[in-house]
Amino acid sequence: MEFGFGDEDEAFRREARAWLAEHLTGEYTVARGRGGPGSEHEDAGVRRSWERELGASGWIGLGWQRGGYGNRVASLTQQVVWAEEYARARAPARHGHIGENLLAPTLIAYGDEAQQRRFLPPVASGEELWCQGYSEPGAGSDLANLRTSAVRDGDTYRVTGQKVWTSLAHEADWCFVLARTEAGSRRHHGLSFLLVPMDQPGRIEVRPIRQLTGTAEFNEVFFDGAHARVEHVVGGEGNGWQVAMGLLALERGVSTLAQQIGFAAELAEVVTTAVRTGAAEDPLFRDRLVRQWAELRVMRFNALRTLGGAQDPGAPSVAKLLWGSWHQRLGELALQARGALAAAGPGNWTPGSPYELDAAQRLFLFSRADTIYGGSDEIQRNIIAERVLGLPRETRESS
Repeated sequence: MEFGFGDEDEAFRREARAWLAEHLTGEYTVARGRGGPGSEHEDAGVRRSWERELGASGWIGLGWQRGGYGNRVASLTQQVVWAEEYARARAPARHGHIGENLLAPTLIAYGDEAQQRRFLPPVASGEELWCQGYSEPGAGSDLANLRTSAVRDGDTYRVTGQKVWTSLAHEADWCFVLARTEAGSRRHHGLSFLLVPMDQPGRIEVRPIRQLTGTAEFNEVFFDGAHARVEHVVGGEGNGWQVAMGLLALERGVSTLAQQIGFAAELAEVVTTAVRTGAAEDPLFRDRLVRQWAELRVMRFNALRTLGGAQDPGAPSVAKLLWGSWHQRLGELALQARGALAAAGPGNWTPGSPYELDAAQRLFLFSRADTIYGGSDEIQRNIIAERVLGLPRETRESS
């Protein structure tokens, strides 16, 4: 299948570009280009308001299979167009991407009509934000080893356990939680996919996790008998593993292309810095810059190939391996381009603010996590080995 943009796509591009130019003004200009990985704490209030602005014009949920929830419906190529124009406009990083890109397609695929009617409209309008309750201290990359339990009590479940590395948990209204609903079950058996309201004082506690950057993009979430209604179990009790794996397959896609536009902007900044500092005169450094540029182009063509209909079960894992290590190398180049000045922050040290980081320093430090979050490199290689190449499965201990 050939992937390209036709006349309708270009008309859609003009519409998207005009809308962004008209609406990305006023208070929203302060959040332009802000709020991405490593800076998700920035301008949270403005970005939440921006979600409502997007929702009011139907720009949330373009990729959903049908409309009727306040969302426009766009073709695959038009979704790519919107993602590209959004990134080029340096619009604020999406506050509602977990609800739009993960929860909503999962409900469309596995949820019942009542669940779709209840949860899709407020996602489409930007009114309800979501977080993802998967990873645990003893079950990060090995998700099947999770221990969080949910015990049925009449028409509710009582959820008890701990989740970790939960993005936006301190802002979210709801959390989709993978929990063990069958006592004594092991691994991927006996799990259920629960929709849990976060506003439960005394039953849910959110604790920020401070990172190398000095900020806290992730959280620990403690559930102590938190309530989840029985009708909010997606896919039925005991079918959580199937639903969870279906959701993980949705984490890659159109958003990858928008991510690459952001990467291109970061690379251009590194090149500009290297020219200014003289680092670009070093032939070895120049060679690394050229390699970064070429690899970014390859990632784009690979993403387009995958979206264009190429059947490749290992494509999501390959994409994650490529961009994770690429972004780490870019962070290293960002500091090398600065030379010795890369060790100095943009502001003076004070007791109240021990250190301040500029964009290049945040890029270097936060990109250390790129090969871990969203599925570590080790796990991605195992997936390719076992599910694509057909190699023997890795021996895992039961717990």
